Amino acid sequence: MRRLAHGVVHGRWWVIGAAVLFVAIAAALGSGVAAKLSAGGFDTPGSESYRAANALVRRFPTAGEPDFVVVLDSAVDSVDTPSVSRVGLALTDRLAHQPAVVQAGSYWTLGEPPQLKSTNGRAALVIAALRGTLNQRVHAAGRLAPLFTSSTGSVRTSVTGTAVVDHQVSDRSQKDLQRSELITTPIVGVALVLVFGSLVAALLPLVVGVLAIVGTLVALRALAAVTEVSIFSMNLTTALGLGLAVDYALFIVSRYREELLTGVSTRVAVGRSMQTAGRTVAFSAGTVMISLLSLLVFPQVYLRSFAYAGAAVVGLAATAAIVVLPAVLVVLGPRIERGRLFAVRAPGRETAWSRQARRVMRHPVAYGLAVTAVLLALAVPFLGIRLGQVDDRVVPPDVSSSRRATDQIRQHFASRESSALRILLPGVNPTRDPGAINAFAERLRMLPGVARVDAATGFYFHGGPTLPATPSPLSQRFFNTSSPNDTWVSVVPSIEPISSAGEKLVADVRATRAPFSFEVAGQSARFVDAKQSIIDRLPIALGLIALVTLVLLFLMTGSLLVPVKALLLNVLSLTATFGAMVFIFQDGRLAGLLGYTPTGFVDIFTPVLVFCIAFGLSMDYEVFLLSRIKEEYDVDHDNERAVAVGLGKTGRIVTAAAVLLAVVFLGLTTSEVLQVKLFGLVLTLAVLVDAFLIRATLVPAFMRLAGRANWWSPRSVRRWHLRYGIWENEPIKILDRAFDDVPTPSRG
Repeated sequence: MRRLAHGVVHGRWWVIGAAVLFVAIAAALGSGVAAKLSAGGFDTPGSESYRAANALVRRFPTAGEPDFVVVLDSAVDSVDTPSVSRVGLALTDRLAHQPAVVQAGSYWTLGEPPQLKSTNGRAALVIAALRGTLNQRVHAAGRLAPLFTSSTGSVRTSVTGTAVVDHQVSDRSQKDLQRSELITTPIVGVALVLVFGSLVAALLPLVVGVLAIVGTLVALRALAAVTEVSIFSMNLTTALGLGLAVDYALFIVSRYREELLTGVSTRVAVGRSMQTAGRTVAFSAGTVMISLLSLLVFPQVYLRSFAYAGAAVVGLAATAAIVVLPAVLVVLGPRIERGRLFAVRAPGRETAWSRQARRVMRHPVAYGLAVTAVLLALAVPFLGIRLGQVDDRVVPPDVSSSRRATDQIRQHFASRESSALRILLPGVNPTRDPGAINAFAERLRMLPGVARVDAATGFYFHGGPTLPATPSPLSQRFFNTSSPNDTWVSVVPSIEPISSAGEKLVADVRATRAPFSFEVAGQSARFVDAKQSIIDRLPIALGLIALVTLVLLFLMTGSLLVPVKALLLNVLSLTATFGAMVFIFQDGRLAGLLGYTPTGFVDIFTPVLVFCIAFGLSMDYEVFLLSRIKEEYDVDHDNERAVAVGLGKTGRIVTAAAVLLAVVFLGLTTSEVLQVKLFGLVLTLAVLVDAFLIRATLVPAFMRLAGRANWWSPRSVRRWHLRYGIWENEPIKILDRAFDDVPTPSRG
């Protein structure tokens, strides 16, 4: 780090020039990145539902999931009257001739099946499957939806379907991100001035944040050219980029000011700051990146995208903080204090945070037990967590037209046609094996939650008659001359697809006895496979995070106990956060205040994301605090003094950074998209709980109780750490001359 500091001080104008050029190029290349990102990414590659869905589309082009649904609603007449029938037939024909549509059918073209008509007889469905990749289908849905949404006379049409929902949610997410930035930017600006104390210093985190964010947008665009990247990762890019820019800039600038107050020159102050705070920032960024990169363990594009975006923005924020920011500090020198609102506190003075540390260490048992009891009480709701997957209810009905249309289907239709399970029967010839297909369909229709089973042999109603297949598009879809020895079966549910009943239906279907092998696809099957995939891989991700955390903290402290303490306290903090997640969102306690529709479950991906991101941020603050405590402990090996001084010097920084980061995350709660709102509020709670309860109370209580055992390790381990560990000692003052001896470079 000393060599890097020397190079930055010497070549500061080159560094600043390169940074300006980088921002200009990155801003141009990164613009329009949202159009390149995916609205999906929730599938589980390699799973049964994924394989079956792809095989079905290859062998039976008309067997694609119905992802574009038009609800035709007659305000006066039944959908069976000639006038409404003519409108429905014309609408179906117009939709079928759209280039993006593989096949379209409706109540009027498919033999008037009762499941496609509402219970009051005044609404009916037109169902279409779109062609192409997920992104192509979503973009096509965005173009088609306005064309098939109308209100003419007594007939009104509205549009829904998975592709339409994905398009509207993606579009809403982008608009909400822009709105949250408009709301939080002035608030963060004022807070930065108050925290940094001067107008000039308050601008420095913005320099770091801009470099990190525009650089990450370029990285996402490059990744999107070779793999699928979720558009929701952009929310993390902006929030985390600005939040960590504040963290890192505050830590380095505070140390720089502290060094200036000792009377050294600007160059020496920058050099010392980089060797201490700069090294800590680099180390901290590494722990956050590793926590986020653990998301690559999971196969879902949605989770992997957050790993890409998170690692990129953290790495770029740290690079900007330890390369560009020091160069700017050298140029500014004492001018960093221009626009000063209040005087800089002289080093060594007692602070509110050092007094808090001493207060806690006088009664460590009482404080430790009290805060632990509060956190465990907050964690209790987490014991009742129920996992689900986002659907149309992720957006309120007054915001999304597709949500209103789906609610109409949910309330007034007996089945969920667009959520049918599709069962591939490879090697089953529908012409030669009608008996086997018929027996299989008969068993399926008796399962709880089934409204109807469609097969090449007929239509089987739960608790009702069986209608033999007749030559029609509805029955011919199960035949394909290109795959004569294959067929498939459709199981239309009468239940909510993303629910415990939906999970049970998938399990029952997969357990149904048959003389042939088969694979199940569909919305409920995707959810079941995603849930199992996360359960299977979660121990690996958690194990990697724990192992890397223990190793890195040992390298920094040389202690065997402190890394274990950090791991346990971080987990304790996050269980309280998860409890709040269940209490607020799953149970719908604040639905009216926050404006969302409670579904009775938490999106299956959110706890994983929150854990990896919040754990990384917790380690960020842990490293900041421990590095200063260790630095003080190495002076005289006085554990209590080191904790008090360390918390006194970093407490304000950590809590100020947490509050500013919380403001940024709170901006996400203004989103109309439930998962973004949940993401923002839960991460806000996580950083505040960690900063105020864990760092300010439990850490000093634990370290007081452990005493010198905090820093114990076997002699052989200590020798190894002395040789290979990461040290945060004060820079050797005799070497400061190297910074003052740097000649002033020419600007020309």
